[in-house]
Amino acid sequence: MLKIGRFSLGEETFFGLVEGDRVSRMDDPFKSTGPSAGSGGAENFHLDELRVLAPCTPGKAVCVGLNYRDHALELGLDLPEEPVLFLKPGSALVGPGDFIEYPEMSRRVDYEAELAIVMGARCKNVSAGDAGKYILGYTCANDVTARDLQARDGQWTRAKSFDTFLPLGPYIITGIDPDRLDIVLYLNGQVKQRSNTANLIFKTRELVSFISRVMTLEPGDVILTGTPAGVGPMERGDRVEVVIHPVGTLLNTVR
Repeated sequence: MLKIGRFSLGEETFFGLVEGDRVSRMDDPFKSTGPSAGSGGAENFHLDELRVLAPCTPGKAVCVGLNYRDHALELGLDLPEEPVLFLKPGSALVGPGDFIEYPEMSRRVDYEAELAIVMGARCKNVSAGDAGKYILGYTCANDVTARDLQARDGQWTRAKSFDTFLPLGPYIITGIDPDRLDIVLYLNGQVKQRSNTANLIFKTRELVSFISRVMTLEPGDVILTGTPAGVGPMERGDRVEVVIHPVGTLLNTVR
């Protein structure tokens, strides 16, 4: 298992492998043949020296609606026969510790804790059995949604696409089983969502295969795999944490 982060130090931005409180500079994992810190002479930093950024800069975030059995049950809806897809733009991206901005035109902004798949290689028309070869790893995501605008518009583009509505991080974790992970969301320290990715209707590799038959997935693109039961509103000043073990904790504050 590797823990890959993206960091800034002064004006410089770079990728690094995280081990405890140390970070070793590494090649860009989306351009190289695989994640590596290079030789033993790789530059090394203390984590406190660095600012932790979103771990990738996706050209697109492909999101899946209604993909947890407990969420479908909560809403009284039938299970979908195939994944329901929508997109978030790359301009919505923020990283751990960044603010989620409450848009003036909305009166209700909701949290949605999600596991995100991070693509490591270009992917088109792949089978579920081969999909794992194209996945770099996994990170935490919050599919922030202006719920009132979603209902008003009758489609999801505006509600899902405001700047800061795609928090990702803190790191990309490789070499784990994505289909049996506990996922919890805390709002001001109180549990609001709790589930396990075993409750996903369409599993991670199924999603990669399905989406790759619709659009080409590029290195650094992310797939948000859906949110469990318990979605609800956030207010200005709220502190929201998405916790997925062993992926990590994504913390943001609303303003």
